[in-house]
Amino acid sequence: MTERPSILVVDDDPHLREVVSFALSQAGFHVEQASNGRAGLDQVRRSVPALIVLDIMMPEMDGLEMCREVRRTHEVPIVFLSSREDEVDRILGLELGGDDYLAKPFSPRELVARIKAVLRRARANASPAAPAPSSSQVLQRGPLRMDLDLWRAYWNGQEVVLTVTEFHLLAALLRAPGKAFTRDELMTRVYENVVVSDRTIDSHVRHIRQKFASAGGEVIQTVHGLGYRLAIP
Repeated sequence: MTERPSILVVDDDPHLREVVSFALSQAGFHVEQASNGRAGLDQVRRSVPALIVLDIMMPEMDGLEMCREVRRTHEVPIVFLSSREDEVDRILGLELGGDDYLAKPFSPRELVARIKAVLRRARANASPAAPAPSSSQVLQRGPLRMDLDLWRAYWNGQEVVLTVTEFHLLAALLRAPGKAFTRDELMTRVYENVVVSDRTIDSHVRHIRQKFASAGGEVIQTVHGLGYRLAIP
């Protein structure tokens, strides 16, 4: 029997935790709960889940601080919950690396769909053995190199660590250099059949730019009025 993926739901609202946990259980997931970031961090230290659903505003330790602590040692996917949509820049911004977010109130069905989409993108990271270098699928343009089998991105030989979502977004641009993508086109390639806001894509782009800027590179160009293209000619 296949083991059910474990989801950790961290939120200080017990009613919301129960609603989300029920929806995830019905979808075939094993669900653990925590009422604040400190308790959630303790759970992760005991057993790393397949994905974390993480609220922002909580007592003891908020979701942003918990995310920072988790990211010190783990790249587990994180879907944030926020009561304010204008927090998206902080949630998915420069130092946090969240994979998706939902603004409250939200549909439990939509949350389940988002989680499934994120987990599908993350499965390749769990490959038990890396393929031989000769068999790796590599995309390269100028100093940017992306190994699709090993899930690694490089700028001038220096590795740039990306989340699963960021990797998919940049790979989509690299597969079609010169093409200007609308945000809707990027949503289709990155989020499959799940609809997200334009600001989610913008925040992922901002995060990618910051990471590559730290390595001395510029990889994404804004096409005003349309969207984005690869910045490497």
